Amino acid sequence: MRRGMGENNLMLDHVNFSVNNLEESIEWYSRVFSYKVVERGTQDGQLWGIMRSGEALLCMYENPELKLLDRFDSAKLGVHYVSHVGVRISDRGAWESVIERENLEIQYDGVMRMPHSHAWYVIDPTGWEIEVTLWDDGPCFDHAKHTI
Repeated sequence: MRRGMGENNLMLDHVNFSVNNLEESIEWYSRVFSYKVVERGTQDGQLWGIMRSGEALLCMYENPELKLLDRFDSAKLGVHYVSHVGVRISDRGAWESVIERENLEIQYDGVMRMPHSHAWYVIDPTGWEIEVTLWDDGPCFDHAKHTI
């Protein structure tokens, strides 16, 4: 019996999150990850925007009065959390140029070597953690080849 939609019919569409300052976040995601604004507006007095890079969408709502709890503080309160959002890159040199140009602080003492990839962790203007991943040979989940 087949379950779900099937992997060829399903793709993550967007991440929806709140930010302290919509304009600052739009500028940062544009400069750092080349996202472009595709929609924006106001709903119930709240500014929002949708940005796109390739097939990836970000939906942001401005909520300057909110406080962002990291995963450690959330866990202490006994609430669920999102550890980070991950983006995939294919050009290490281009990414390292962005790091230098934007003077990005790389978390956890710099680039991390994983079994099949390299990862950099950066923090956006609101404090959201983003993992930037460069796979050695593209993402591979073939258990005959690798164990992840």
